[in-house]
Amino acid sequence: MTLQEVKEILNAQVIIAPQDLQMEIKMACGCDLMSDVLAFTKEESLLLTGLTNLQVVRTAEMANIKALVFVRGKEPDREAIALAMDKKIPMLLTDLPMYEACGRLYRRGLPGCSEVEEGSCAVDGR
Repeated sequence: MTLQEVKEILNAQVIIAPQDLQMEIKMACGCDLMSDVLAFTKEESLLLTGLTNLQVVRTAEMANIKALVFVRGKEPDREAIALAMDKKIPMLLTDLPMYEACGRLYRRGLPGCSEVEEGSCAVDGR
């Protein structure tokens, strides 16, 4: 699935993205606990989260997260956006709650981290 398809499925708006949105997304995880992201996600995952602070971007960089989607219409602060731009981490924003956003992506064929060999992914429905 491409980042463009993620955008369309979630009716998301782009905050930061590669120019063509054709970045390939192979798996996703929904999580608000950054310690769980570090412990359970796999590299190059799409992370859906309701947290919008600088720590989310720092965690994404450490965990080699491919892109971020902020749920519940929550907008990241300026510092987080600036750091994501510097680190070239795409950011999208959807009004959907996390449970529904993850469900829509899963229903359209994007697997969770636990379904892609080795490891697991925390999925938080809050």
